[in-house]
Amino acid sequence: MNPVAGPQDRHPSAQSQRGLDWFIFFLADVQTGFGPFVAVYLTTQKWTQSEIGLILSIGGIVGLIGQMPGGAIIDAARSERLVAGLAVATIGVSALAYAAWPIFPVVALAAILHAAASCVLGPVIAAISLGLVGPRAIGERLGRNARFASLGNGVAAGVMGVVGYLLSSRAVFVVSFAFAVATLLALARIRDREIDPEQAHGAVARTEPDPDATSVLHLLHRRPLVVFACTVFLLQFANAAMLPLMAGIVTERSSEGAPALIALCIIVPQAIVALISPSVGRKAQAWGRRPLLMIAFAALAVRGALFATVHDPSLLVAVQVLDGITAAVFGVMIPLIVADVAFGSGHFNLAQGVIGTATGIGASLSTVVAGTMSDHFGHGFAFMGLAAAALSGLLVVLTFMPETRLAEEP
Repeated sequence: MNPVAGPQDRHPSAQSQRGLDWFIFFLADVQTGFGPFVAVYLTTQKWTQSEIGLILSIGGIVGLIGQMPGGAIIDAARSERLVAGLAVATIGVSALAYAAWPIFPVVALAAILHAAASCVLGPVIAAISLGLVGPRAIGERLGRNARFASLGNGVAAGVMGVVGYLLSSRAVFVVSFAFAVATLLALARIRDREIDPEQAHGAVARTEPDPDATSVLHLLHRRPLVVFACTVFLLQFANAAMLPLMAGIVTERSSEGAPALIALCIIVPQAIVALISPSVGRKAQAWGRRPLLMIAFAALAVRGALFATVHDPSLLVAVQVLDGITAAVFGVMIPLIVADVAFGSGHFNLAQGVIGTATGIGASLSTVVAGTMSDHFGHGFAFMGLAAAALSGLLVVLTFMPETRLAEEP
């Protein structure tokens, strides 16, 4: 193997660090507008449920198949900030299209553009972070990212809800456009010269070219990446259906209080993520990655078992604390472990696309399988099945997942 230079300690300015904080915060605000508000808005425009379902499916399919190409685009780019800016601008235009022309061809095109841009934004945030601080400090930076994303989601949910209630569901997309402008202003605060493009792609300086180390096929066959993709698939398979399934149960048992309880079930995990994510980033470097992954899967398995056995709707809100633990750990661990595995390859963002694809497949199958189990065998059986999937993920980490933490320099 050709010798490589060790990763450099980088010290970005406070302006760039804060710019990235606010970029992530406002981007979460923008993306919230494209959540459940899409179905609500299109329903008010006299769309049928079939038409709405088709639009959501189009976005989901593009989002799934665009993960790896999106990562490859970032690896090929020389300015991650430019890629991020173009993606945010695309989403802003899509929001305006929803608001101004709610007809099928326009909305379908907007959904495609939004999904394609979103495929780029997740990886490019991690790439900018890695390029700013380097691989030694990336854990703490990713924890900070997760905190601001969680705060942005919480603020946006409140703002969008108030706007939708007081004005109209159409106004939600106008607000999303305004947040997109704020996102671009925050992005402009990040100094482009402080982002090391080689480190942002997971590359390192070499005395001689090493085709094997920088080969895409070599990266895709790395055992840690394959095993981690399997664990992320199991995470999403176990997790994605839990909240929707539980929301249906709460509605059946407490129809009048259901909206408030469901809102709390969303807010509580977001608060936990905002609270503990920076600590997760620090502990990942001190303890290693595997212990935190096992904690996250254990919390997910216990959550599934409690959902199967707890019948008081108000207690289900307390159970959602476990969701916050799992979300905080994986919110930091996914880009962090990918950065570990792809270190030296120059294909960090392509590797993120691989994990994003596993995420999409797991989430898609989760809702279908859990819904079928619930219909045929009852809610309790479905939740225990999801808990079993989480335990399977724990066993995969325990048995097959190697520790990926980069060794500390002497």
